[in-house]
Amino acid sequence: MPATAIPFRRLFGRALLLCAFVLACGAAFAPVAWAQATAAERLQVTDPYLELHTGPGRGYPVFHVVERLQWVEIELRHTDWYRVRAADGKVGWVERTQLETTLTQAGERKSFRDVLLDDYLRRKVELGAEWGHFSSNPALKLQASYNITEILALEAAVGQVQGIYSGTNFWQVDLLAQPWADRRFEPFFGIGVGKIDNIPNASLVSAVTTNANMANAMLGARYHVSQRLILRLDWTAYTAFIDSHQTNQYRAVMAGLSFFF
Repeated sequence: MPATAIPFRRLFGRALLLCAFVLACGAAFAPVAWAQATAAERLQVTDPYLELHTGPGRGYPVFHVVERLQWVEIELRHTDWYRVRAADGKVGWVERTQLETTLTQAGERKSFRDVLLDDYLRRKVELGAEWGHFSSNPALKLQASYNITEILALEAAVGQVQGIYSGTNFWQVDLLAQPWADRRFEPFFGIGVGKIDNIPNASLVSAVTTNANMANAMLGARYHVSQRLILRLDWTAYTAFIDSHQTNQYRAVMAGLSFFF
């Protein structure tokens, strides 16, 4: 068994734990991810009735109905659910699909953007893990990014490559450009710097550990699958500066999942 196999398996296990932790955090924070309405908006019911739930979800019971031609006011949003106040003072939660049949005070049909997509477009922090190939060897990478502006993000990543005769650890910090950040399918590109350590198996004759600075260029794309889940694919070209006269070139293709907050 190669000497690097055990550390790689440990890193893979940690990646699975990280993904589970991030998913659990997303579920834990979801119930308190309220969005305050910018202004109280009055809507008129056009269906035979509007069902008010005790909470933001189908699992909560209906405790009151607002009849046709009555008015309600939007107070809060939680994902696809809106807290509304009826004219008689009753406060409850209504699903977006029901509110889409209401009329505004101007007599027009109320329209809503995809609120889940809005959450994605306003995201700040993103955590994820990717699996793929680094110069034809299996590799794993963990990354965390922060959106500085709508079109720029700062990302940090650590990874490990499982080679036949050696193991490679690396880290990188990238500046990502996201000129199409207003789309659900979002191509991006970036440049960055980092460090790479190549650790040969101890059983090899004249085994020497290589430690070098590196630079990289990246092309990739994200796709907002649903809720807080993002599918990601990227291709990266690495240049490792071994010494003043020698550089090594690497190519990596990786795909994975990430979650945002």
